[in-house]
Amino acid sequence: MTHTAPRSRRAIDRGSTTDLFSGRVHRAALVAMPVLLGLVYGYWAAANRRQGGPITGWNLLFGFLTALAFALVLMALLALAPKLRRELHAVAWAAFSGGAVGFLFSQSGGSVLRSAGLSLAVAAGVFATMFYRFYTHEDAEGHRIT
Repeated sequence: MTHTAPRSRRAIDRGSTTDLFSGRVHRAALVAMPVLLGLVYGYWAAANRRQGGPITGWNLLFGFLTALAFALVLMALLALAPKLRRELHAVAWAAFSGGAVGFLFSQSGGSVLRSAGLSLAVAAGVFATMFYRFYTHEDAEGHRIT
């Protein structure tokens, strides 16, 4: 049988959760996480585009520009989306996710219709998931419940 980890009386009185990292680490992660995800995404897009061929300078440039665009859009989404109402917040994440997956699929040589269909399917799934999450974690006025 499992039990919760013990907390000090002061932490219980504050009603806060245990935080392992400092505020400085969290601020650094707000930049490091989109950059790392952007590099992975850029490598993936460049690998899809070359389709197993040799790595060229243009392929590297494409990968880095894709990584830069992905990281900048993700940083903007992380900064601006929480200020939106829950419906628009979910739509923003759905559009970002659907567009990202559709772009990756289009780089692998798939047709435009399959790319658009996959993009819409992913966007619909992400919208449903995100809307449910935001709906269950906010009150009626749209304030987050902690």
